[in-house]
Amino acid sequence: MAVVVVGGHTRNVGKTSVVAALIARLPHLHWTAFKITQFGHGFCTADGAPCDCQTDEHTVAISQERPESPAYDPATDSARFLHAGAERSFWVRTRIGNLAAAMPRIRKEIAASENAIIESNSILGFLKPDLYLSVLDAGTADFKDSARLFLDRADAILVREDHGNLAPRWRGVSAKLYRDKPQFLIQPPEYMTEEIARFVEAGAENAWFTAPDPIP
Repeated sequence: MAVVVVGGHTRNVGKTSVVAALIARLPHLHWTAFKITQFGHGFCTADGAPCDCQTDEHTVAISQERPESPAYDPATDSARFLHAGAERSFWVRTRIGNLAAAMPRIRKEIAASENAIIESNSILGFLKPDLYLSVLDAGTADFKDSARLFLDRADAILVREDHGNLAPRWRGVSAKLYRDKPQFLIQPPEYMTEEIARFVEAGAENAWFTAPDPIP
């Protein structure tokens, strides 16, 4: 069993598209997919709507995508993973700083999976995946703290080809964190190449991952 994590340095760089493309390219790996969303203060984890609730039961929400459910929304990223061919797909919502509360359920679902793929940076603070791919866009200056924190753990860098090769544009991000790592070019709308798919397939099939243990 393998766990693959796909992260990125900011919003709208193609993380969801990369996950969906890997699921579609490698259906024989029988993926369980996870989309992790962290909301700031003033938003409810149940649906992301504005909320003044401060009670504990509104800090974490986890739902499995089921097309037969009345609440099913095909527009969500986690539904997109299901459409791409994932055997199961979960949307995990937490308040910022509360991801630890969702980890017991996430670990349980991973343990019940043949292979798991997770869209998140912050999950790396709680488990060590077999592969971590970081999606970077040289045309966007914003760089999340979580992406910077874990960039040196990336097994490969996926670079937005339409915005040029990696350049030292991001403030406070040393080139030492990424320059010696395998780099693959991606571009919309596919956000995927045969080389990336083979890289992930080889990593997943060579993995001896039995259960996600917390990082010491």
